[in-house]
Amino acid sequence: MKLGLIGCGRMGSALLQGILSSNSAIQACVYDAYVPSAEALASQCDAEVGIAESIQALVSQSEVIVLCVKPSDVASALTATETWTDKLLLSIAAGVTVETLSENTSGQARVIRVMPNTPALIGQGASAFSRGATATPDDAELAQELLSSVGTVSEVKESLMDAVTGLSGSGPAYVYTIIEALSDAGVKQGLPRDVSLQLACQTLKGAAMLVEESGMHPSELRDQVTSPGGTTIAGLAALEENGLRHALISAVETATKRSTELG
Repeated sequence: MKLGLIGCGRMGSALLQGILSSNSAIQACVYDAYVPSAEALASQCDAEVGIAESIQALVSQSEVIVLCVKPSDVASALTATETWTDKLLLSIAAGVTVETLSENTSGQARVIRVMPNTPALIGQGASAFSRGATATPDDAELAQELLSSVGTVSEVKESLMDAVTGLSGSGPAYVYTIIEALSDAGVKQGLPRDVSLQLACQTLKGAAMLVEESGMHPSELRDQVTSPGGTTIAGLAALEENGLRHALISAVETATKRSTELG
């Protein structure tokens, strides 16, 4: 399969490297308006990766095109060529709808809208996708295969893609803020900075893995460590008093709304 990547930033680079590491049969070509970015990505890949001189050249020689540019750059990138017939387009541009993607390819491309997140950089991403009307079941299966190389994948209705963006697309930033706050709290209580950060990171990582592997609801696992009159319930009461739950729900709602606006 011949795959083309438009946009060689961190997310585009992570996706391509993950895809190539799991499928040696893919022939890849990349394009970026800033040529050194394309050259750097090509040099980082284990497989041989070509560098296209233009978007038109890349699209013409590719069967599948992964679009990894900012939402504001989508229209100019897609209208830079008219050779979209029989091409599968996967776009990670936040908020940009399948309808808009289709319009910008004159209705020729089979379109799939994707939302990955930055842990894809270490193969631990959480991605979701929705397909346009002309995308086939085989296209969806291919998208599932490509995205699973950098983490978990879910197919959802397009009406839910902005919610995906608000939750998992933007979610790593919320988690980084929580880790930083926990680490700072440990330092305030006298822990060395490096020890406090390690404890905060491993606590979130371990708790998330336990939810995933046990199959238990988070509230059940929380109850298992919450003794009557103990330290955990005191800490949980402080979280409720200061509105952590409300803040996180509001963050997802606000990011979802912003994603809708970008489209």
